[in-house]
Amino acid sequence: MTTTTTAAETLTLMTRDGYPLTALRYPARGQARGHLLVAGATGVPQLFYKAFAEFASAQGYTTLTLDYRGIGLSKPRTLRGFRMAYLDWAHQDLAAAVDLMADDSLPLFMVGHSFGGHAFGLLPNHQRVARFYTFATGAGWAGWMPLSERIKVALMWRVVGPLLTRWKGYLAWSKLGMGEDLPLGVFRDWKHWCQFPRYFFDDPGMVRLDERFAAVTVPIIAANAIDDLWAPPASRDAFMSGYRGTAWRAIDIDPKRSGLHSIGHMGYFRRKAEPLWRDVLQWFDEHRAPLAGKVA
Repeated sequence: MTTTTTAAETLTLMTRDGYPLTALRYPARGQARGHLLVAGATGVPQLFYKAFAEFASAQGYTTLTLDYRGIGLSKPRTLRGFRMAYLDWAHQDLAAAVDLMADDSLPLFMVGHSFGGHAFGLLPNHQRVARFYTFATGAGWAGWMPLSERIKVALMWRVVGPLLTRWKGYLAWSKLGMGEDLPLGVFRDWKHWCQFPRYFFDDPGMVRLDERFAAVTVPIIAANAIDDLWAPPASRDAFMSGYRGTAWRAIDIDPKRSGLHSIGHMGYFRRKAEPLWRDVLQWFDEHRAPLAGKVA
């Protein structure tokens, strides 16, 4: 099926702490069914989600993507010396996007990718979202990964990452063809939390984090591909257990049963996965009231 697209509007989104972000808004076509915010993965620019956003807008969802501070269209002239904490992307950047997209006329839904599932429980305004669907969210701990992937991850954290950050002053991931360059603060926080089986939930320095996630009552689906080496279902379950205030639902996607050769950590948002997108939009369509509740 070929999706007719509408040109995206480029917006400057100002966060509560005064940082300007660049976002793209894809207006709904036809009858408006809701607003939709895409919360991307670490080091993945918003244009990666263009096909998904265009598809959602064609189905009646005004859809917003954004680049977090330090990434893509929201990065400064240089990342050397750029100061930020990893969770600014949740506390500030995604919070500003929710403020922009939420109104009383239509429900706001959110789709996360990897980090997006981490971020949702950290939002100061998550109660404004009617339903949340996240793909490829996991705990980040290498112990959940296959042995071959554990070796690669250990090499990244212990050798390659430290060498790159000492040389450039940030994680020059683009040198390895692995995505956007990452600010130093993001690399340090990410590396630290990935040493724990339940990610930042196991960090003694993250005060009252369990309480914040337990306060989330929004219906959640967490879907992971069984061929995802970075976030297999066991890793997802370890992290998502933090959302104990809602009966979140786990979905394990088998690429072969879905008619796809592979999905992995990134494939859900590639155009070949369009049949899977219909399922999540149908779940959003089932929402009948603007009040958050529990997944049945």
